[in-house]
Amino acid sequence: MEEKEFFSHGDVRVTNSRFTVSGATYAMNGVTSVKQLQTTPSKVGPVILAIIGAVVTFNADSGGKIIGILILLAAIFWFKKIRPEYIVVLNSSSGEAQALRSYDKNYIQSVINALNESIVFRG
Repeated sequence: MEEKEFFSHGDVRVTNSRFTVSGATYAMNGVTSVKQLQTTPSKVGPVILAIIGAVVTFNADSGGKIIGILILLAAIFWFKKIRPEYIVVLNSSSGEAQALRSYDKNYIQSVINALNESIVFRG
């Protein structure tokens, strides 16, 4: 049977017989299901930094206020840079494997769709 490709982007490739990512190859005949996980990073660090910045700003003289405002700005920047990571999880008879991670939700969803198509294709 000829290999049918469902997805190919960079080092990630999904065919009816295998899923290749970053040098690792998973046999599709062993994959029973696929799911997406999402990690939610902690925001405690930037919140604590913002509190420290606020305390410094309100309890310091004019030079200290500038430092406090800079700390607050750093906390806001850090808070805005925090984003979830999305993971492709393969289920098989031998357990689960986290095969691919990315901050791009659409990319991960495209890979999962291709993996599901491959599972359906093989029957």
